[in-house]
Amino acid sequence: MTQEKPIWHNFNVVVLAGGVGGAKLADGVARLVAPERLTIVVNTGDDFEHLGLKICPDLDTVMYTLAGVANPETGWGRAQESWRVMTEVAHLGGPDWFRLGDLDLATHLVRTHLLRQGERLTAVTRHLCQKFNISPAILPMSDQSAPTMIETDDAVLSFQDWFVAQRWQPSVRRVRLPEDVRASGAVARALELADLVLLAPSNPFVSIDPILNVYPVREMIMDIPRAVVAVTPIIGGQAVKGPAAKMMQELGMPVTATAVAAYYGDLIDGFVYDTRDEHTVTELPVAGLATDTWMKDVPDRIRLAQEVLDFAARLATE
Repeated sequence: MTQEKPIWHNFNVVVLAGGVGGAKLADGVARLVAPERLTIVVNTGDDFEHLGLKICPDLDTVMYTLAGVANPETGWGRAQESWRVMTEVAHLGGPDWFRLGDLDLATHLVRTHLLRQGERLTAVTRHLCQKFNISPAILPMSDQSAPTMIETDDAVLSFQDWFVAQRWQPSVRRVRLPEDVRASGAVARALELADLVLLAPSNPFVSIDPILNVYPVREMIMDIPRAVVAVTPIIGGQAVKGPAAKMMQELGMPVTATAVAAYYGDLIDGFVYDTRDEHTVTELPVAGLATDTWMKDVPDRIRLAQEVLDFAARLATE
């Protein structure tokens, strides 16, 4: 007996992602959706140059996760990594505040080499994904530089200075996103064809907002997809990983899943939150789905992706 295919089987799906949580959900979706129907658009607001190399942390986290080579303990970086180069960089008095493993360095060397030969970041990312045997399209949000800046009480810091060098401790007063950054043709085409758009459980301010800020991503998501669903990065008043909860508090928001849904506002049609927050989620502005959103392993990623896709497809066909 043939198993009936899900409603979303013939839907084109776009996932907006950044960080470890975003990479995990993207991986779950990639294990369910046919590669030709899936596009993962990744934040590049945290890209920067280090030791003369172009570093794309979110792109690499998504890429390594889908390739099955991410460090299982941290969620970022490479598994079975070594650190001989950075140890020697430190010994020679070089900048070692942003640590790059030896395997990871190979990615940055090849990326920088291809960019200096005149390739665009989209093409370079496609090349790297082919080498890692990744089938779905992973796209940088733009081929232009689009640095996210963090305004604190005392200074305006580049994202990696705030996030890594200062361990995201300075209080955030505002996140500054660049103007006049345009999406690549590949991102625009993916959104033109999208039936479902999923906002991964990434930090709304420094992972998802930078993508939405790229023209005309927000406008296209408002107009084209049949359903847009966001997944909460907040469980029980805490971020699963990273500074989202701390940033919400500093920006004057309640640290709740409901506040995340309200922040996305009329951009989304549905919101997925954790069952541990069922008693606190009230007056959602959109349709809601309560489920276990904690992704401890690959089966969890697949289960959550299946539930999110089913929920989004129901909204799209109502």
